[in-house]
Parts: sequence; structure tokens; C-alpha cells
Amino acid sequence: MRYNCGMPFGSRSPDPSARLAALERKVDLIMRHLGITEPEPEVHPLVLQELQAGRKIQAIKVYRELTGTGLREAKDEVEAIERRYGLA
Repeated sequence: MRYNCGMPFGSRSPDPSARLAALERKVDLIMRHLGITEPEPEVHPLVLQELQAGRKIQAIKVYRELTGTGLREAKDEVEAIERRYGLA
């Protein structure tokens, strides 16, 4: 029996999400080994514009409209953007 990255060839996990998680772990290991970092996600210009104008709440609203995320996730991401751009 031959193996590929710890799984026998031809074996398939019945759970696609488990297979995806395993593949993501492998990609993370390869990237770490090669010294590759993930690029920063791009910030939508409207969100950045609101933050630069000092309108954090409006930036959160815009972010939510653009991404469909919940309030908590949007707030956390907008605050991370603030820190990344030195606007906090």
C-alpha cells in the first residue's frame, strides 16, 4: 500500500469537511516550511474611508453590509483594520 501525506492512496474520508480540514493543515505546514505568510486581506475602500474620517460605527455598518457578517465579527475586523493602518 502506498501513502501520500499520511493517507493511503485511494482512501477517501466520507466527510468532505474532514478532508478539507486535513488539506488545510497540510497546506499550512508546507507554507510554514517554505516561510510563506498569508497576505493581508484587502480592505474595502469604503470601510477605510469611514475609518479615516473617524466614523468607526459607520465603518462597521459598511463592513457588515459588504460581508454579511454579524455585529461582533464586523466590530472585531474593523478594529483590526484600525490597528493595521494605525488609526486606533
